[in-house]
Amino acid sequence: MSANRRTAPTTDDSSEDLSSPALPERALPVHLTLGHTDSPSDVIEALFLGRFTNGEQPYSRSQSVSRVKKGRTLLPDGAKVLREATADGHSAVLAEGEGWTAMVSRWNQGADVTLTAISDELAEARLAEAVNGAEDEPDPQSEKVSMGFWYHSPMRGPRRSTRAIAAGTWEEVRPNYTAPVAESMDELMKLTPEEISGRLLLLHGPPGTGKTSALRTLARSWRDWCQVDCVLDPEHLFNNIGYLMDIAIGADDSESEQQRWRLLLLEDCDELIRGEAKHAAGQALSRLLNLTDGLLGQGRNVLVGVTTNEDLARLHPAVVRPGRCLARIEVGALSRTEAVNWLGTGEGVGREGATLAELFALRKGSSPTSLPSQAEREGSGLYL
Repeated sequence: MSANRRTAPTTDDSSEDLSSPALPERALPVHLTLGHTDSPSDVIEALFLGRFTNGEQPYSRSQSVSRVKKGRTLLPDGAKVLREATADGHSAVLAEGEGWTAMVSRWNQGADVTLTAISDELAEARLAEAVNGAEDEPDPQSEKVSMGFWYHSPMRGPRRSTRAIAAGTWEEVRPNYTAPVAESMDELMKLTPEEISGRLLLLHGPPGTGKTSALRTLARSWRDWCQVDCVLDPEHLFNNIGYLMDIAIGADDSESEQQRWRLLLLEDCDELIRGEAKHAAGQALSRLLNLTDGLLGQGRNVLVGVTTNEDLARLHPAVVRPGRCLARIEVGALSRTEAVNWLGTGEGVGREGATLAELFALRKGSSPTSLPSQAEREGSGLYL
């Protein structure tokens, strides 16, 4: 709601005791003031809260749907629409039925559904009627995989959206990696839930070596038993307990979802897992480790995948200790022989070989941008 909206004390001079437990709704008289910054959606939200505020419908239930199926209104049967507002791709609908009121807020492909009712049973039943079967996951195509994206919205809190991400098969992308990396990845790609012995997957190495590409292919290889979610703001995740708990629990706490594994991807988390992380990041590192093998991770089929540009020797020993990592793979550049075989020519390939990003640049007919060595960039805090 706008800052122009405020509550104000009643001017009723009645001698009734407003603090009486028998009159909770009388203790919350609300006066609504609208200003020029308020929108019709703000009005709908305020009107929706009326029956809950005055105690007429004291029970409330809500649920988010990250991707709504086409044609779903998210309203229970028999709903009578009272107000509707649409602006800039967002919409809000206020509706009512016998003993209940519903508000549906929609944006892009997602929606929030909130319902108040005269009883908790009625609120739960009508909400289930509105949202059951409304979630529309992208249909994985042969070359694509469904991936979730978590982020924290200042207005709506933790949010998850899904996209179909292009990903090649491991057989197709295997030549992009130097022989030792490819051999390690062979084992990882064919992993099954019964073979999981650690909860942390660590890919480290210089920029442009294909760490993210490998994770996309891993999502495709594991899609029959594991949902892959990418956390877009990992620096915020481990400093916000509510956000962390939402992600640890998952998008759906149903029995079927609890049985399915999830891989949470945290990209470029150098500050979080380097040697001085405990001092620099406070409790963030501890919470990461707690999610992998502490109390927070107990009973949850959650794996955590971390990519970093840091050298293994600079990582915190608690991160790389035996038993914690499901896999710890250093993804480096291809040797000169491997790079020449990949490119089909030695033109432009240096004596030390080339990274995957450099090879793609050469294939397109452009020279890779020259980067300073790691030693020259020490302390800069920038990774290109």
